Amino acid sequence: MINSVKNKDTTSDYSVKPHTAVSDKLATDVVNLTIPIDCAGLRLDRALAKLLPHWSRSRLQTWIAEKRILVNGQIATAKQLVWGNELVEVSPLNIAAESPFAAEAIHLNIIEEDETLIIINKPAGLVTHPGNGNWQGTLLNALLHHAPELKNVPRAGIVHRLDKNTTGLLVVAKTIAAQTSLVRQLQQRTVKRDYLALVLGEIKQAGNIDAPIGRHPIHRTKMTVTSKGKPARTHYQVIESFDGCTLLQCSLETGRTHQIRVHLSTIGHALVGDPVYGGRPGKTAQAIAQLLIDFPRQALHAQKLALTHPQTEQISQWEIAAPDDITDLLLVLRQNRKSIKAE
Repeated sequence: MINSVKNKDTTSDYSVKPHTAVSDKLATDVVNLTIPIDCAGLRLDRALAKLLPHWSRSRLQTWIAEKRILVNGQIATAKQLVWGNELVEVSPLNIAAESPFAAEAIHLNIIEEDETLIIINKPAGLVTHPGNGNWQGTLLNALLHHAPELKNVPRAGIVHRLDKNTTGLLVVAKTIAAQTSLVRQLQQRTVKRDYLALVLGEIKQAGNIDAPIGRHPIHRTKMTVTSKGKPARTHYQVIESFDGCTLLQCSLETGRTHQIRVHLSTIGHALVGDPVYGGRPGKTAQAIAQLLIDFPRQALHAQKLALTHPQTEQISQWEIAAPDDITDLLLVLRQNRKSIKAE
């Protein structure tokens, strides 16, 4: 399935078969799973943390202690080892009762929705998940209003994030089984995410950046390239060259916080409009330099998304056009390029 969609609100309904591996209409339902062979030799709590990554290991350990988890029908212990093919039953606590977040009637640009997934075109200015002073008005609050059943799914089904002022495609899981599948795909790096990025300066050829990213040791709201960070790899291709800047397609092999922004800044080509990692335009026409300086956000757009659908197990792909602010900026840059050639 391939969908190429303009910037408009569309919602589609699909008939999907029920998932056979995990039963999870509500978080209070029993979750049934079979331990795979590749978990052989692990402690039960470690195996479950790997198989159910949307729940923390400490939470799973608590449920084991509360006798909410059975292995082959017997009460489990955290330290017991698993060897593969064990039948596990998890009876979670009601997540909805624990959630401090309220549903809010915030408009969502839904590109596609079925019983398993929601594909959203996120606008600039919308925070994905509450935190760091943004406890209301987030995508999570909007999701709880749009689909109240998401109160029973950890983090309201959110499996990956876009920065507040990054636009584009984001997938949300509507069931625990779908969330588990998507998190595993992200861990296995099989989810494909391509971004449009307008960067300062001239880049002449494709390349990749392989540099670990971690929290900045002094400025804790920033990320940085550091030997103490987690592995991070970004691939980029040149789409179009302009006076003073370059349009790239960036593909993520990993998904670290601020990855594209940090990586491109590290090689001297910060995103246009990036208030945290950005720089100043180089030698270019004053009018164009001012245009780049005045752009109000990082010029980054999640354009393409591809993943294995948790229900159908078929590859699903989506593509969304850049928003008006980036499109208008590119139009002016193209017009300037033509006028320079005419001279």
